Amino acid sequence: MKTDQSGQHQEAGHGPAGDLRVENLCVRYGGVQAVSSVGFTVGAGRCVGIIGANGAGKTSTLKALMGLVPRSVDGLWLGDQDLTKVKPKDIVRHGIGYVPEGRHVFAGLTVEKNLLLGAYLRSWRGRTRQVLQEVYEMFPVLGEMQHRLAGALSGGQQQMLAIGRALMSEPRLVLLDEPSMGLSPKLVEEVLASLQRLSEAGLGLLLVEQNAKLTFEATETCLVMENGKVAMTGSSADLSHDPLVRRIYLGL
Repeated sequence: MKTDQSGQHQEAGHGPAGDLRVENLCVRYGGVQAVSSVGFTVGAGRCVGIIGANGAGKTSTLKALMGLVPRSVDGLWLGDQDLTKVKPKDIVRHGIGYVPEGRHVFAGLTVEKNLLLGAYLRSWRGRTRQVLQEVYEMFPVLGEMQHRLAGALSGGQQQMLAIGRALMSEPRLVLLDEPSMGLSPKLVEEVLASLQRLSEAGLGLLLVEQNAKLTFEATETCLVMENGKVAMTGSSADLSHDPLVRRIYLGL
């Protein structure tokens, strides 16, 4: 039995089908250690946050989970699936969706075509249409604008499109990198509401954010990263009242 940094005991290779378990994740760019000995668990239907200053290793952690940057990791499991040696292009097949920083929608394609690109793993069939309708139900504005070019959407609408595109692969877990970046306070609230709906629908979420307030509201557990390492971890409610966290990350 092993104990992760959330204090939960896990036996390698066994656990609930949607649980993500990470053990001793490291990322190095040349001679620079960007992420060092990071480990955590994201339970099925749970939302875990990662906060920290610029350069703390937050985005590198997500990219490493997707296999997009060179990494070493002792254990990377989604349920009973060992993902340590899975190629980046196949990570999505195993049930992990990714919403990158900056949204990266295809501006010259319609909303619907952007969403269908998220279903590239499957050939067109009735289930694809069903999932598409489920995304429209979750984000009604996308259904209303399905024939509009993605580049004509507002920043908040594009963020919803990026999340919806990730959902088209029917993941068990979604990684989100800075979903509130560049959004007005009103749109940040809309993004928060969408994350809460996803969690209620049973998806596991791993949220990277510089907006600590949003993170504490959206998540149950939070990791505080500093210089590539997990400096603190605990319940979001407790961390939101921690004097050190409030001073450094909330400016209070």
